[in-house]
Amino acid sequence: MNNSDETTLHSTQLMKLFELELKDIHWAENAIVKAMPIMIEKATSPELIDALKIHLTQTKNQITRTIDVFESINRQATTKICRAMDGLIAQSEAIMEECVKGPMRDAGIISAAQKVQHYEIATYGTLCQIANTLGLNDTAKLLQITLNEKKAADKKLTQVAVNVIYLKSNNEKD
Repeated sequence: MNNSDETTLHSTQLMKLFELELKDIHWAENAIVKAMPIMIEKATSPELIDALKIHLTQTKNQITRTIDVFESINRQATTKICRAMDGLIAQSEAIMEECVKGPMRDAGIISAAQKVQHYEIATYGTLCQIANTLGLNDTAKLLQITLNEKKAADKKLTQVAVNVIYLKSNNEKD
């Protein structure tokens, strides 16, 4: 096999991985949209509720952007069950059931939401890198927008945790 054949094979395999990851995150984003209203309903901190509502709206927009990514590579938007996200959502449901309403449950919701964010950050980071490697610059730009939003959402959740949840928990001890 000559270098040209190896490069073509590598690119073909990389594109297949890209498509698999894209189907995975597309399923994950849709699952999050279904799970997020429950988190909003179970949260008590107004700041957390606002952050989750903003994240829900962003996630809906990110689904549209993911469809645009599929179109940019001339593929139909399809999904593949994301076992990791399925597990993270199940874990968040268990946390919400097991934690007492109030700051403790809010802290659990933040923990669960950040685990979701970190999975998404890892996936979108990988997709960006693969798109850049394949020379799909416009596709990479779309993915980078979503990656930046995911990082900002994670940072916001950290601020909510510090500003509201943990401070409130400490004040209740006094």
